[in-house]
Amino acid sequence: MGHKKGHEKNSYLQLQQRLDKAPQGAPLSESLLEILKVLFTEEEAELVSVLPINFVTAERAAKIWKKTPKEAEKILDTLAGKGLLLDGCQKDKRTYILAPPMAGFFEFSIMRTDGKFNREILSDLYYQYLNEEDDFLFAIFATKTPIDRVFVQEETIQLKDYSIVLDYERASKVIDTASCITVGTCYCRHKMEHKGKACDQPQDVCLTFNGAAKSLSKHGIAKEINKEEAHKILDRCVDLGLVQIGDSVQEEVAWICNCCGCCCEAILAYKRLGYNSDIYSNFIPEIQTDNCTGCNICVKKCPVEAITLIESSDSRKGAKINYERCIGCGVCARNCKKEAIIMNRREDSMHTPKDSFERVVRMALETGKLQNLLYDNQHLWTHKMLQRFVGVILNLGPIRRRMANHQLQSKFIKKARKLADKRKRKIIGKKNYN
Repeated sequence: MGHKKGHEKNSYLQLQQRLDKAPQGAPLSESLLEILKVLFTEEEAELVSVLPINFVTAERAAKIWKKTPKEAEKILDTLAGKGLLLDGCQKDKRTYILAPPMAGFFEFSIMRTDGKFNREILSDLYYQYLNEEDDFLFAIFATKTPIDRVFVQEETIQLKDYSIVLDYERASKVIDTASCITVGTCYCRHKMEHKGKACDQPQDVCLTFNGAAKSLSKHGIAKEINKEEAHKILDRCVDLGLVQIGDSVQEEVAWICNCCGCCCEAILAYKRLGYNSDIYSNFIPEIQTDNCTGCNICVKKCPVEAITLIESSDSRKGAKINYERCIGCGVCARNCKKEAIIMNRREDSMHTPKDSFERVVRMALETGKLQNLLYDNQHLWTHKMLQRFVGVILNLGPIRRRMANHQLQSKFIKKARKLADKRKRKIIGKKNYN
């Protein structure tokens, strides 16, 4: 652990340790410490390192920092203005939360165009931390509950499946139901541009929604747009063969990226880690062999290199899909002029967390950090939040519940489980009696 030597009181190391406590994590690296030095002043790093993982008010931060509420609010506003914290309102109270690194302040620092950060320096550092080193990618993309998911391109959904496609599976519905929408610079392609590796796909296509969008718009990090403009961006990207990858939640989706296979962080990580991340949509392509002419368009369009051409016994060429790689985006089906590819609904649908609260709890469980999530925020856990927390745990399978019990060593979860089992036995008993 050579990184830690001589850094015991280093505020940037303390901040890294705080980030690593969260479910997403932020493994220690010299490149990460350099990133934090660009984004945070030394004082900011020290202050943020002692903030809880959950939302915090200026009054609470003031107590933690031993400052006045006015002083604390000024610091929090500065950090939100830099895109390092997200701010919003809960029950008419202003709250702040540290954005995660991925799908968070890494992207926000590149999205902005006001010169607040040196995007060339950051691009070099992000490339080193994410594209050359492995620890962060394994930490974030190797969990069973991913932070992102693929949206199937809606034109490829068959009529027979329309009635069972849920709103959260449609990128168009995310736009239609959003309370606020912004567009910003694509972090992935802009970063690659500074490395001389970017493709010619557009960069002004990164969409954020709802509370995250309100915060980014307020601080000039992204531009607020209306629903019609957002639909035009989505349609343009679909026409270009880009994949829609977004926030893996059903409610209050925070972002949708329009991704290429050569620059996109999520797709590059998916390929680099052996195609083992559960980010795929609830649809899967099927080749209509009689219609396939072996034109090779689907092979070129597939962002994850899941399609190849093979030669049959009669020397006829045709497409073959590697289903272990396929993410179900529908790009191949949409671009097939011969209608030789159709998208079918998967028999087993992916579980998508209801909201970010459920996703964070599940990720914390899978990464062994559930205790951090609970005990780091005891003063913020309202009765309602505790009910939600226990509800998520109780809905897990028996193996994951045992994992949760082991991590928390918490009596209230064991008691809640016993009460739930007792209630279940009563219901079964009544049914048997009747």
